[in-house]
Amino acid sequence: MTAPAAPEALWEIQDVSAYLRVPVQTLYQWRKRKYGPPAARVGRHLRYDPDAVRSWFADQSTAA
Repeated sequence: MTAPAAPEALWEIQDVSAYLRVPVQTLYQWRKRKYGPPAARVGRHLRYDPDAVRSWFADQSTAA
C-alpha cells in the first residue's frame, strides 16, 4: 500500500516573486490593493499555498 503524498510546503513571498517573476515589493503592493494571489499571515510572515498561486495565475491568463 502506498503512503499518501505529503502536501507541498507553503511558499514564502520570495518563492512567489520568483515564480511570477515580479519584484517582492509588487506583491506587497498587490496585497494592499486586494489583488494578486491569496496569502495568509503566519506570525508576521506571509505564506502562500502553491496551488492557490498557480490557480490565480491561470485565472489571470484566461481573463486577458
